[in-house]
Amino acid sequence: MQSTWVADWPVGAAEWRDEDSATLAAFNFGSMPESMAGSADAVIFARVLHNLARFESDGGFLTKALADAYAVLKPGCVFGVVQHHARDEMSDEFADGSHGYLKKAFVIAAAEQAGFEFVGESDVNANPKDQPGEDDIVWRLPPSLRIGDENAELRAELEAVGESNRMTLKFRKPPES
Repeated sequence: MQSTWVADWPVGAAEWRDEDSATLAAFNFGSMPESMAGSADAVIFARVLHNLARFESDGGFLTKALADAYAVLKPGCVFGVVQHHARDEMSDEFADGSHGYLKKAFVIAAAEQAGFEFVGESDVNANPKDQPGEDDIVWRLPPSLRIGDENAELRAELEAVGESNRMTLKFRKPPES
């Protein structure tokens, strides 16, 4: 449940840890404890920016998340993004996060607006077989396959595509910040 996530998640995640693991903590974006500022070596947002962008106008979720990612990082440290990648020629309406996809230029601009420097990218998560149309959603693909069970042929086609085409971007917090 979202209302108890900040308390519940660290307790559940503690089961994954051993004595050599990193410390666990949680907070809602926009309410990072001051004690955490400048404490992290790396922050990774994996397949989440579309939801933050999608609801930006409802509460500044993307802005708050990027500001907290920036604030929690030590100067010179890394911010990584893995995000479903909309092709440049897709409409901005399609690539607003509501279909699960964002354009690379949008992600880079948002991160730079938050203060990050763009370092580079990798194609490690690229999948050129994912060619969505303007009406498609990312959740049509594995692992979600939200297409229903009645169309076995479509399911087989989408399973053959595999997971979404994803951009993998590396940013850093400037060393002098």
